[in-house]
Amino acid sequence: MTDQTTTLDFSDGSPAVTFPILTGTVGPEVIDIRALYGKTGRFTYDPGFLSTASCNSKITFIDGDKGELLYRGYPIEELATRCDFLEVCHLLLYGDLPTPAQNADLQSRVIKHSMVNEQMQFFLRGFRRDAHPMAVMTGLVGALSAFYPDSINLHDAHQRDISAIRLIAKMPTLVAMAYKYSVGQPYMYPRNDQGYAANFMRMMFATPCEDYKPNEVLVRAMDRIFILHADHEQNASTSTVRMCASSGTNPFAAIAAGVACLWGPAHGGANEACLNMLYDIEREGGIAKIGEFIARVKDKNSTVKLMGFGHRVYKNYDPRAKLMRETCHEVLSELGLHDDPLFKLAMALEKIAVEDDYFVSRKLYPNVDYYSGIVQKAIGIPVSLFTAVFALARTVGWIAQLNEMITDPEYRIGRPRQLYSGAARRSVIPLAQRA
Repeated sequence: MTDQTTTLDFSDGSPAVTFPILTGTVGPEVIDIRALYGKTGRFTYDPGFLSTASCNSKITFIDGDKGELLYRGYPIEELATRCDFLEVCHLLLYGDLPTPAQNADLQSRVIKHSMVNEQMQFFLRGFRRDAHPMAVMTGLVGALSAFYPDSINLHDAHQRDISAIRLIAKMPTLVAMAYKYSVGQPYMYPRNDQGYAANFMRMMFATPCEDYKPNEVLVRAMDRIFILHADHEQNASTSTVRMCASSGTNPFAAIAAGVACLWGPAHGGANEACLNMLYDIEREGGIAKIGEFIARVKDKNSTVKLMGFGHRVYKNYDPRAKLMRETCHEVLSELGLHDDPLFKLAMALEKIAVEDDYFVSRKLYPNVDYYSGIVQKAIGIPVSLFTAVFALARTVGWIAQLNEMITDPEYRIGRPRQLYSGAARRSVIPLAQRA
């Protein structure tokens, strides 16, 4: 909505230029500078796009100052406690929470697409057994386009919907296959009588030797992890998916690009970095050495970082962290792990960080990565697989964002500008004449 304008004046005598101000449902107003270059011959300079709205979106809203996260207007606290993951998938994909009939239909469609082409296991065997799961996932997700060529036309709404269901359904299967391959165990096929999170856990931890019955507390914890990581506005991986899809590439390739971006330790790899930090403290002496570790974190000349605390967007407590903290303690209690050395260390570090004025004054509260890493470790998921689980959950958000972008009348191929600071035009001197 445009109801006001702003004027840009130049100190060099250039004519002033007026731009419209756009107002969204909630959140900061936006200055529409699309005509800036045409009117002035100048670009804006915004490294990291910290002050730039790259799109118009109706999917997710974050208020970092209030510690608020909304999916399609619904608070994450309500969704995580009143809905399951596939209900949230329906919300993100289609705009509303499902009716019972719509929910049953989505559940059925996802279940029927959870198997992957049998040849995928032969493709998987081309990787080293010790390959990082995210390297494997990047290859497997991109390869889906070769197995499902009937749903790769990004501009066909029906094909996009089929590819969306296939991706949501097959990601748990691929993550479990990557894990089973790394430990040399047989792949476990999905079952149509299991829920989404329970099916994933069965494929992860079952073997052909005996039946596997998922623990309901752990299933709820995994389902909550999926919900809390389903979307998070225009972050690095989501922007990557949008940028990749803006070229018109197929959905599988665009999601594979998101998986690759998520691998970074500053993004999806943060929960893996949290556990590695805890392992380092444990090796140095455990709880008895926390004070020394905290002192190094506070030392401005030290390179030691407190992983899993603070967030670039949230200037208050991450609302997902509050929910994940509850789940963390439920899981540790269910499994009797409160006295486990690693988890005692994690809880002791949390207590110090939330009570220490140094961290409180800087609003470096534990974030969702801190608790989700602890929960996944307790459930039995290896640390190296944490980011792959994150990618599994975030797939639905990426698809929703991709669909929104491709149907936007203002959609254009992504093409950021630059401030060039290299050499000015110069002529090539023949090789023999160069000093």
